[in-house]
This record gives sequence, C-alpha cells and structure tokens, in this order.
Amino acid sequence: MKIKEFDVFIIGSGVAGQTVAEQCVKNELTVAIADKRAYGGTCANRGCDPKKVILGSTEIIKQAKDLLGKGITKLPQSNWKDVMSFKQEFTAAVPAGTEEKLRDMGITLYHQSPKFIDSNTLSVEGKTIKANKIVIASGLVPRPLDIEGGSMALESDDFLNLEALPESIIFIGGGYIGMEFAHMAARFGVDVTIIESGDRPLSMFDPDMVAHLVQASKDLGIEFVFKAEVTAIEALRKNKRVHYSKNGKKNSKKAALVFNTTGRIPSIQDLNLEKGGVVYNQKGIGVNDFLQNPGNSDVYACGDIADNALPLTPFSSREGTIVAHNLFHGNEKKANFPVTPSVAFTLPNIASVGLSEEEAKKKYHTIRVVYKDAADFYNAKRINEHTYAYKIIIKDDVILGAHLVGPEAAEMINLFAMAIYNNMTTKALNELIFVYPSWGGDMQYMI
Repeated sequence: MKIKEFDVFIIGSGVAGQTVAEQCVKNELTVAIADKRAYGGTCANRGCDPKKVILGSTEIIKQAKDLLGKGITKLPQSNWKDVMSFKQEFTAAVPAGTEEKLRDMGITLYHQSPKFIDSNTLSVEGKTIKANKIVIASGLVPRPLDIEGGSMALESDDFLNLEALPESIIFIGGGYIGMEFAHMAARFGVDVTIIESGDRPLSMFDPDMVAHLVQASKDLGIEFVFKAEVTAIEALRKNKRVHYSKNGKKNSKKAALVFNTTGRIPSIQDLNLEKGGVVYNQKGIGVNDFLQNPGNSDVYACGDIADNALPLTPFSSREGTIVAHNLFHGNEKKANFPVTPSVAFTLPNIASVGLSEEEAKKKYHTIRVVYKDAADFYNAKRINEHTYAYKIIIKDDVILGAHLVGPEAAEMINLFAMAIYNNMTTKALNELIFVYPSWGGDMQYMI
C-alpha cells in the first residue's frame, strides 16, 4: 500500500486545528486534517455557540419575571422546541461549511481518529500516513462516569439536542456545564437537582461570589446536594434513580433524566500516543514553551488538549497561531498569554480575572480587598436584580484581581482584564469618564 505524505498532519478540526491549517497552507505546506466528530470543533457545534443561543431565551424569561408587576404584566410563553430550531440555524451548517472551506484550501480531510504507528507515521481510514510534523488539537471529551449504571447518564451534547425537556433533571457535577445547563433548564420549568462532590459548585471561582450565586440558584428552585459521592444510577420504569452517599449515609434521588457534568478530559484515548513517543498526562499532551512535545519533537499540541492551556476558545486560536509560526520558522515564538478572564454563563453571570484573594495573600504581605454586595446599586435596582456583588484585589493602588457576580459580569470582567493587563491604578481608572448609567460605569464604584 502506498504511503501518503504531508508536511503537516493535524488531529482535530476546531478553532486551534483550523488556525494551524490555514496558516500552513498560506506558507505552501501540504496539510491534512483528521477528526472523528463533526468538523468545526466543540465551540461551534456543541459548546459555547449553541449554549449561548439557549441562554438568550432564558435571559428574556428572567428579565420578564424580575420585572413582573413593575411594567411587565404577563410573562412570555417559552417553547423549547422553537429554541432548539433557532439553535440549529447556528450549528447545522457548521460541519459541511468547515469541510468545504478546508477542501477549497487544498487540505486533505479524514473522518476518523488516527493512530500513531511510530513517531512520524499514522494510520487513518485504513491508510498509512507519513508527516514531517504532527499537530494534536483534538480537544476534550466528557469524563466517563465510572460507576454502576454510569452509561445511563447523558452528556452535554445530549442536552443541547433535547427535543423536549423532561419534568426533572439531575446534574452530577456542579462545574461550568452543570451550572449553566441547570439554570437554563430551571428557567424552562424543569425541577433541577445538582449533586456535587465538593462543598460548593464552581470551585474555580471566588467562594464569596459563588455563595451569592448559590443563593440565587436556590431562589430559582435548583436543589443542591453537596459533599456527596454518587455510587450508582438505577433504571426505573419511567425515571432514573441516582444513589449517593453523604456524611456516611446512603441516599437517593430520582429524575426523568440524569446528566454527567463531572468535567472533561483530554481526547487522546484512540491515538496510541506511546507508539509515537508522545508525552502526555492527565491534563493533556505535554508541551514546552513553544507548544512542542518533549517526547517527540515533531509533535506540537494546541487548544484545550495542550496541558498548559485553559479550555477557552481565545486560547485555542492564539495557540494555533503560535504552533503554525513555529512549524515553519523553527521554535521562535513562546506561548505567553496575557491575564485571561473566565465566566460561567449562569444568570446572573459569575466571572473572574487575575489573582484570587487566596493567591494574592500568598504572594504579597499587604493587599486591599474590596468586597461588597452591590444589590443596592442603581443598575441592579432598575431591573429588580437581587444578586450583584464584587470583590476587587488591590495592591499599592494597582488592581490584581476582580471577581464578579451579576447580570453583566461577563462583559464587565473584560474591562477589568484590560485594566490589569495595562497595570492601571485605581486613580487612573477613576480619572476616566464612563457612560452613566451603565454597567461598565459601575467599575469606578467598585475600586
């Protein structure tokens, strides 16, 4: 069998993989891409983009409910089927459109996960491929629920494709996905429970901000079971029963559907990395400062799969650009990222950027922490929002970190990211003129 050869072979067709491919083609390299799932990656097909389409409807539901009797006389009717149809307008064309774009660029496409045969040889679709350089950008997949009956739990893809919502849902895990989907489902009238092994959800965010969000979630009707270990899922006639232990006692809870939202792991299970001499760990593919694998110098990794990255789309495109540059210029460009904001699109949003209070106290002897419940701020009161708070970490008049929970926290955190990146002092920020009244203008009251 004839061996096909490429300058660059890319595993994964998301933002990172596409970025590498496009730039390699511009530099006249021969390129191939393989993906075992729909082309276009997680964000466009089954992640950020479809999720925010659903969020749009729940934002209207929440605002109308908050202003009921304050100008709104009747709550809007909601229809999940219509929301799913609208979501399809954003996602349906992504796979074919991505493939067409890549083919038009002269890129060879494969629809299977390749396997390493040796350091520069892959097997895919029954073909043997030789590549001078291999880029792994295969992203993350849901963490398997390794318990009795764990296969009965649905995953995030399933939620985004539900034809109809059930009366009740249990989410196992209170991370980004579990909390975001719980808020969406609850606002469509679903009885929602989150079972979480820790003492709070969203452990990556400031605990005080999370406490505000938990209370808002409970007010929405979401039930939490914390410090619980899920041990089994049992199929009933119509429902599923989730068995768990808490404080040494066995308990159970039933619901129509159960979702595994315990987190995501690197999508490397099918790659036979050992045969390629590729170093990896539980975070993903090992990389150095140039996003090159220390075990196989002809392998690079970018996007969520790289063990140095946050699972954020902006990281993927930035890392893809760095890898492409290093492929045809040698290792010139290091992966050096600015301070990066993060947000969970619950309602209200919870957001964070820079140092946490704990990190700042470990790093510096003296800091100033400004923490306040801002529900009495005008912007919150005018829309009858009861959950709005902030915590700003300051040292020597310079902002080190910002942590927010509120209706527009996802947008406000970008302003704080710019301030931290530019080492702006609170004095300099207060000398700026912001629009009043605006959410961004609240920044000056927070510092």
